[in-house]
Amino acid sequence: TSCGSNAQCIEVKRINVSAAFFLSIEFQQSGYLVYRFYKSSFGNLPNSPVPIKLSEFLPDALQIGRGVIVGQAGWETVLENNKQTFANQFVQRSRFASAYPTSLSPAQFVDALFANAAVVPSTSDRDAAINEFGVASTTFDVAARARALRRVAENSILAQQEFNRAFVLMQYFGYLRRNPNDAPDANFDGYDFWLNKLNQFDGNFVSAEMVKAFIQSTEYRNRFAPK
Repeated sequence: TSCGSNAQCIEVKRINVSAAFFLSIEFQQSGYLVYRFYKSSFGNLPNSPVPIKLSEFLPDALQIGRGVIVGQAGWETVLENNKQTFANQFVQRSRFASAYPTSLSPAQFVDALFANAAVVPSTSDRDAAINEFGVASTTFDVAARARALRRVAENSILAQQEFNRAFVLMQYFGYLRRNPNDAPDANFDGYDFWLNKLNQFDGNFVSAEMVKAFIQSTEYRNRFAPK
């Protein structure tokens, strides 16, 4: 590297490269979007500050990101097609169908999604999601359900307010390959600690030393130790 043998320089570069992945277009439009799909649909998990488990996140993030190489010709089309396919499949899953019966009116459907997302939408954003159903009085139309859910999941307020929460969660998913409350943890105290610290530093992951802590953790290093 350009750092030569300068350990501090190498560490800074590792931290920046790691964070750059979370901040990348690929991840913001795939993994972080999956997080927001779950948040919008179901809110947080019971007794949990997060909306999604690692076992749910991995296959869904891979599905949306499949074949997407930013900068390659036509990547935007591939991504959009992936999003449409994923959204259509997501709203047909039994968990979603049970939570949102087709007898709901478009307004009830959209309001429930925004409530789970903990977002108070602008009138125009709410109307746009409701209008995906046209003149229908129910929410039977699968494609319209998918489009309305996307409008909520891709809402800019939601993306902003969940950003730090998702950033911390991805440290557990990415480095430790586990949920924040999996062993050796028994609760979300560690997650809460890093979220509070990241918020304290206004999202500055370098000043919060969050990424650094995960990279240097014994648990992360032990993943690569000889068996």
